[in-house]
Amino acid sequence: MDYKAAGVDVEKGDLFVEKIKKLVGSTYNDKVVSGVGGFSALYKIADDRVLSAATDGVGTKLLLAIETKNYSGIGQDLVAMCVNDILCSGAYPLFFLDYYATGKLDLEVSVQVLESIVAACLESEIALIGGETAEMPGLYSENDLDLAGFAIGDAKTTDIFTGENISEGDVVLGLASSGFHSNGYSLLRKTPGLTMEEKNLLLEPTKLYVKVVKALRESYKSDIVGLSHITGGGFENLPRWSDAFDVIIDNGPCFEELPRIMQTCLHRLELKPDDAYSTFNMGIGLAILCKKQRAEEVVSFLQRRGEKVWKLGHVIKGNGKLVRNFSCQ
Repeated sequence: MDYKAAGVDVEKGDLFVEKIKKLVGSTYNDKVVSGVGGFSALYKIADDRVLSAATDGVGTKLLLAIETKNYSGIGQDLVAMCVNDILCSGAYPLFFLDYYATGKLDLEVSVQVLESIVAACLESEIALIGGETAEMPGLYSENDLDLAGFAIGDAKTTDIFTGENISEGDVVLGLASSGFHSNGYSLLRKTPGLTMEEKNLLLEPTKLYVKVVKALRESYKSDIVGLSHITGGGFENLPRWSDAFDVIIDNGPCFEELPRIMQTCLHRLELKPDDAYSTFNMGIGLAILCKKQRAEEVVSFLQRRGEKVWKLGHVIKGNGKLVRNFSCQ
């Protein structure tokens, strides 16, 4: 079993993005700084300021929430998948909107979901300024629901990560994830023999990185030259930092360092290492690219804040490739 056999064709998804770039780009004006293909889009609102916009959902993790009737963290997943992407542009999120669709509105369930969204917005220091609730019988069954989130952030143009300040030898650090976050669940749900307890463990919500990134950049602003949210495709997002550098990954969490439920699923699915690393985050939720001379200080700073950190690798001059020399089982 791999991700494609589970029903998700990542290569076709990438091809779709490539095919629509020209079509979507036909709508751009001179205020669009960056659009399709990044973690978030950037739109100029003044000579020295841009807005950052991101949208996402929580995928088939929702099916586990519906099955277990555990909605306590699914709203955090929704918020985290958007605000963590905003951070990777160099911006900070300002506000959030949600879209809640269902076949038949269940007040108890919808309130639980909203409470989770609100808690995540408070933790991320952003406002939940609106949303939409849609009952669509016939399109969804009574117990089905779907979620989408939309976040807007802003930044000074000088704070945006452009790749221009990256140098050969800059160090890639990885912050621990809280679990699988919100990706790969079409495959994870096919893990043989999952108990109800294990399914609830798989609902551990996506970690929010807003506060730690704010603190880090306040203390080491010029030393942090890139961020990458590790989501679908695992470490494949890292080369987005620059087309002029290759990312070399030669370290990371070993199997026994992963949360127990991650170990259980990876063992039962019997995935090849390449499939595991190209599908899941493998214990890393956010990657940080920092200057070599400050790497030790940054690691210590993050550890004092209670973060688990790995030195994952470094960058070298190249053409935007990922080279993974690490596979710890």
